[in-house]
Amino acid sequence: MKAAVLREFGKPLCVEQVEVPEPGDEDVLVRIRACGVDGTDLKLVQGFGYRPDLPFVTGHEPSGVVERVGSRVEGFAPGDRVITHNFSVCGKCTLCLSNRANICPHMTAVLGVRNLPGGHAEFLRVPARQLVTIPDGISWADAAVLTDAGITAFHAIDRAGLRLGETVLIIGVGGVGSYAVQFAKLSGCSVMAVDVTREKLDRALSLGADFVIDGTQANVAEEVLRHTQGWGVDCSVDIVGNLDTLGWGLEALRNGGRLVVVGYTPDEYPLSGMRMAQKELQIIGSRCGRKQDLMDVAQLVASGATKSIVTDQLPLDRINEALHLLQAGKVLGRMVLQVSD
Repeated sequence: MKAAVLREFGKPLCVEQVEVPEPGDEDVLVRIRACGVDGTDLKLVQGFGYRPDLPFVTGHEPSGVVERVGSRVEGFAPGDRVITHNFSVCGKCTLCLSNRANICPHMTAVLGVRNLPGGHAEFLRVPARQLVTIPDGISWADAAVLTDAGITAFHAIDRAGLRLGETVLIIGVGGVGSYAVQFAKLSGCSVMAVDVTREKLDRALSLGADFVIDGTQANVAEEVLRHTQGWGVDCSVDIVGNLDTLGWGLEALRNGGRLVVVGYTPDEYPLSGMRMAQKELQIIGSRCGRKQDLMDVAQLVASGATKSIVTDQLPLDRINEALHLLQAGKVLGRMVLQVSD
């Protein structure tokens, strides 16, 4: 089968022929139809964050059709349309048993990221317990991006604990941010969005944002305070996670406000203990999401309540071009690779 293989950190992926994986008794072999490309793939190629053993097949936003099932698999059959929850967890620890499996300390693999080859290939082997059926009415491309962008935004908005009538600041309106704007709006909030290109700010408005700020042209915190009559926002959701954006998110908060950190970079942000304590600010981490989040967001998107975040598509052969466009900031929403017809 054809696959995009990471053979050396800092070098382009190699699109080459590799063996089709053989499913075990509890696994499913999926023929991949589409697979997204995002910042995690850039980090993998660069060797930042996760560093899988090489060679390694990337791709953690796959959608496809079941080709074969293992002898002990129940609930799935050839021909089923599926997406993946990408975390291989123990299912037994306190966190797994309290619906927080996305931070299981005994996680053994992350599909397309560590220990489990991903969907930038014509076929994917995945444990059946990690599969979710695609609801009717969702395209292959839109289904694929649910497995990262969709679940991550959905879980972040859940972690934010947004309430009807609150004001929320979404920082970064790429793939995850495009969904976060829509989910925050569906939660009954007034939504402000920050990005650094006019195209993404216009897109945020088209997705439901009430007010946008160009981070290159304005002091973000001052703009937020001006727009909220000096009050600040109830919640900031930082999809980027660099030195500047973490500062924007915290400085824009009202007293008692909360910052949800979704994205991350090598940057570290110095916190003022006095400011955190006296204003009773909260910082909340948010990591991808749980399998139930993926099931819920799939149903939400299938209902027609949201707009597609897929803005760019290329064939698998052009994956390095896709990564270059992403690195250059030229992907408006989400890039998806078409793997097979």
